Amino acid sequence: MQQHTEGHPPHPRRLVLATRNVYKITELRAILGESGLDVELVGADAYPEVPDVKETGVTFAENALLKAHALARATGHPAIADDSGLCVDVLGGAPGIFSARWSGGHGNDRANLDLLLAQLADVPDEHRGAHFECAAALALPDGTERVVSGRLTGTLRREPVGGGGFGYDPVLQPHGETRTCAELTPDEKNAISHRGKAFRAIAPIVRELLG
Repeated sequence: MQQHTEGHPPHPRRLVLATRNVYKITELRAILGESGLDVELVGADAYPEVPDVKETGVTFAENALLKAHALARATGHPAIADDSGLCVDVLGGAPGIFSARWSGGHGNDRANLDLLLAQLADVPDEHRGAHFECAAALALPDGTERVVSGRLTGTLRREPVGGGGFGYDPVLQPHGETRTCAELTPDEKNAISHRGKAFRAIAPIVRELLG
């Protein structure tokens, strides 16, 4: 049990986010702060000895849970992990979990975009529906787990537009918008994004499980 001197509050509970992406850490830290949660959020960089987890699941939720459980076991602290991607209606939900490596290599955004647009070249505008999906998982060292998801729906442009964001942001135009995700400001994107929705959904679960 954590000891603390009379009159001094205990240190906040540490929560580990399974990412080395500073942007994601900042985003979740802000969302938890808005929820009034007193937790110390750190990224995976705080534990450089812990190896990255292979994403062998067949759904976003499975991959998020794999990463969260591995980090919770390795660090002894509650852990959050997310997995996300683009799901295209006419492709039956693909690229899905293969979004980051759709063109073969991992993380080659331009090659992934070019291949996807080529595959959809003959698809008429009314059938170019797609959505970004994100699963966020919370795992405790004792094996307790929770998983939630968020979605951003829209249609796919025929050419990339905008210099912001990453991945498939330049081709997804959210419903109700005239701009692609890559043309939105970071604040505009966070307000509607699949990851923002998933992180906001997991905040009350963090409160419930960590107090």
